[in-house]
This record gives sequence, structure tokens and C-alpha cells, in this order.
Amino acid sequence: MCVNTYCKFETALDILIGKWKPVILLRLLNHGTMRFSELQKSIPDITKKMLTQQLRELEYHDIVHREVYKEIPPRVEYSITEYGQRMTPLLQAMNDWGVNHIAHLQELYGEERAE
Repeated sequence: MCVNTYCKFETALDILIGKWKPVILLRLLNHGTMRFSELQKSIPDITKKMLTQQLRELEYHDIVHREVYKEIPPRVEYSITEYGQRMTPLLQAMNDWGVNHIAHLQELYGEERAE
């Protein structure tokens, strides 16, 4: 598939690894710019600490943009960068595969064991 020195599959996985990063990215891709509190409400099982950590990592990789408004109270918004938009087909393909995989498991084992 690829020669070790040129294979950067691990680099892509480093950005996407984790339970929450793909979920965060899909929320931002689907909803556009979101405030921190909106993101947190849209992903109820994520802790504030984990959301902050994941957003910082995505910001470091230039996938997510963080805009801080100097207002009282302070307002922070997150959006997908132009560079991060390139991940849209990849994330959509992963989501589609997940949907198809659940359907496949339902066919194999029945509904109670599919998820």
C-alpha cells in the first residue's frame, strides 16, 4: 500500500484518534460556527475538560479555528478552518461506514447486539 518512509496514515490517525474528535468535527461541519457551550450541549456525554483538550489539539493542527471575542462575558466560538474542510469527505465516509456497519451487525445478530 505505501512504503514506510512515505506512509503518513499514522499522521492522519493521530488527528482523528479519540472518541470525541470525529464527533466534534462532524458537529462543527454540520452546524458551522459554534460557541463552546453549544458544542458541549450537542455532545452531552463529553466533559468540559475533555472538550477543551480535544479542541486545543484540533486547533494546533489547524483543523479548528478558535475565535475569542473581547466582550463581557467573554465569548469563544469554534469553526472548521479552510484546511480542516478538506476532511469533510473522509469524515462523511467514516460516518457512512459506521451506519452501514450497524446495519450489517443488525443483519448478523439482531437489533439488541448491533450497537
